[in-house]
Amino acid sequence: MAAKVEQELLEIAGREVAISNPGKLLFPQARLTKLDLVHYYIAVAEGALRGAGGRPNVLVRYPNGVGGEFFFQKRAPDKRPEWIEVVQIHFPSGNVAEEVVPRDAGALAWMANLGCIELHPHPVRSDDLDHPDELRVDLDPVPGVEWPQIREVAGVVEAVLHDFGLVGWPKTSGSRGIHVLVRIERRWTFDEVRRAALALAREVERRAPDLATSKWWKEERHGVFIDYNQNAKDRTVASAYSVRPKPDARVSAPVTWKELQSCDPADFTLKTVPARFASIGDPHERIDAEPCSLEKLLELSARHERDGEGDAPWPPHYRKQAGEPRRAPPSVGAKTAPAKRVPKMPLIEIGRAGKESEVLAGLERWKARHPKAAALLEPADVLVDKMRGRSSLWYRVRLNLQHVPARQRPKQEPLDPDSES
Repeated sequence: MAAKVEQELLEIAGREVAISNPGKLLFPQARLTKLDLVHYYIAVAEGALRGAGGRPNVLVRYPNGVGGEFFFQKRAPDKRPEWIEVVQIHFPSGNVAEEVVPRDAGALAWMANLGCIELHPHPVRSDDLDHPDELRVDLDPVPGVEWPQIREVAGVVEAVLHDFGLVGWPKTSGSRGIHVLVRIERRWTFDEVRRAALALAREVERRAPDLATSKWWKEERHGVFIDYNQNAKDRTVASAYSVRPKPDARVSAPVTWKELQSCDPADFTLKTVPARFASIGDPHERIDAEPCSLEKLLELSARHERDGEGDAPWPPHYRKQAGEPRRAPPSVGAKTAPAKRVPKMPLIEIGRAGKESEVLAGLERWKARHPKAAALLEPADVLVDKMRGRSSLWYRVRLNLQHVPARQRPKQEPLDPDSES
């Protein structure tokens, strides 16, 4: 039996990087190890740094691979090489932390050694943390929506961007959706960029109302949700060339608009993307060439406000914002008496847990108890909420019983499971 290798030293970009437990399986199904992840990021470093380099990054760590627990680490580890750059970030909560700023392939390898499967940069450069240089259009399909419809909505996004003088750079999300990145001049605040993203989302919805939505509350959504809140301060998304925590080690892959019309997101994985990068280079190579102006989108936002369509809900862990509408889902309804609300939608909650698999198992137990009601549910009626805590995620499953006749709707039961840790 071969001896277990505890550490491997690699010379990367003139740096010596120690890889601990290089043979640890991070992707059991794909049989990919930590060393495979390191070599991947070395191979695509030029493209990965174009997306995440020079920016503060949240460390999303999977110490035991994609099947185990993971956690968000905003603060750079105290024990780190002296050449790992950090920058101090001030969060909306009032907290402060030093976050890692990768500059070369050695830094990417060092992050991968920590179990950082994904790259999660902020949309700012380390030399100006108050003015984003990127507007992020996140196309997030509701359950049941297939890839052709997501691509169709992406085409509407491209047209809207063109009409407002903006250039979009598409990439697969590495999950079910599509991201479109827009490099912008560093002139606007986070709030202004978010308002521009909201105006964009509403315009896409106006042009394709049957395909897309800008509605924040899940029970109101249909088709593809354009998540404008990904542009709020402190939000991050997986960047270009980021590996995602999927069983097949799928990658968030930059593509051209033409390629988007025929590609299959499953084709872009840790195993396939290095050869693609070596063969065709980076489709986003010129993304930084011509930063765009948000002036026209902000003019649209101002028109929306004059017409009575002002701000939209923020994520739940943000402080209440000036001009923000009531932060309560439409299912809660309006007050009719003190401390009483009339529900607008028939929602029930199934369970809460620290793992998605656990709440989905609870959902299956509910379906077994209520097979007639379960048979009437549509995919979008199952609301799986990813709730972000201080350092990790927890999951909640709710059901919208709108397609179940009132007399057949099961009542709210004790949560199963009932744990957020």
